[in-house]
Amino acid sequence: MKKYLITALLVIVAVIGHAQIKVEVSETVELLSILARTAGYQDYCHDVAGQYTKDTEAWFAPYKQHEAVALAWNLNTTYGISHDKVMSMAIHLDIQKGKIKFLGDKSDLVENWKNVDITDFIQKLNKFYKDTHFHDFFEQHRAFYEEGIKNFEAEVMPIFHQDWYSKFYGNEAKEKFAVIVGFTIGGHNYGTSRQISGQPREVFSIMGYYINPTTSQFQSFPYVLIHEFNHSFVNPLLDNAANAALMEKIGQRLLFWSLPEMQRQAYPDWHIVINESIVRAAVFIYLKDNGLIDNKTLESMYDEIWRKGFRWTPELVTCLRNYANNRDKYKTLNDYYPEIAKCLQKYIDAEIVRMKNSLK
Repeated sequence: MKKYLITALLVIVAVIGHAQIKVEVSETVELLSILARTAGYQDYCHDVAGQYTKDTEAWFAPYKQHEAVALAWNLNTTYGISHDKVMSMAIHLDIQKGKIKFLGDKSDLVENWKNVDITDFIQKLNKFYKDTHFHDFFEQHRAFYEEGIKNFEAEVMPIFHQDWYSKFYGNEAKEKFAVIVGFTIGGHNYGTSRQISGQPREVFSIMGYYINPTTSQFQSFPYVLIHEFNHSFVNPLLDNAANAALMEKIGQRLLFWSLPEMQRQAYPDWHIVINESIVRAAVFIYLKDNGLIDNKTLESMYDEIWRKGFRWTPELVTCLRNYANNRDKYKTLNDYYPEIAKCLQKYIDAEIVRMKNSLK
């Protein structure tokens, strides 16, 4: 009887752990995405959501001269607010009784927002929300959102294993995870987080919604979710001043060597290159650990790595595997970070030698 009770408890724990991952639509994510689209942000102007995209254009086109849209354009051109910076703000907003409020502390936003007058932004955003009757638009598409979430849960969530992240990175799973389907962000996906006082840190994976133009059906990219949640663990490591000091010259060199590819992906900064590099290697470890790699997947991922300029990924995969095999020595990935820096420096040194030898 005791054995059966223990087994039952383990099943309940497993079910509860899985239930913590909630796939949802966010009105603030749609609001900020549509504001960015209306302001002409290229990264929010993908036409891959079928009729929803057409509805968005028809509804918000009359408001292209709105003061909030003008402000959004200025934030883009002056402060570089685009891509994940938009989503960083979106998850720090709440809507109560038709009023948008800022949640948390400004310091929790990505750095690009630090010189922005948040009070003025929220004031103009509230006017945009009211003037465009945004909530009516959102509610009119509720059935569409629910269908998209249903498709996402069926096709993507079965391969997502939350417990892997805390085990691999060595951090206790104190964070609250959430998956948001972004119906306006198209082919982009973002990992971001927020800290509200007195609450667990919340980690978000914001996944772009994509309708295949050939089949007119929802198309999922399951491995992207795995990728984005890794960012929530990897990016904070580079915020550590000691880690940043180790990686700065390395990151600048890697960025310089792959600048055209990185610019095409909107990765103009060495910090992004380092974080993206580690995340891509971690995805390989995740897939291997969870039995999700086959020859076709492996070939596809390596093609993408070379095409996108991350040619040092094989070395990083080996490096992270060494970390995984020596957890008695390295309790967290932060403890192992100097070894990651050494690995990338070794790659750079070897490439320099190889190039010099070829020119002799």
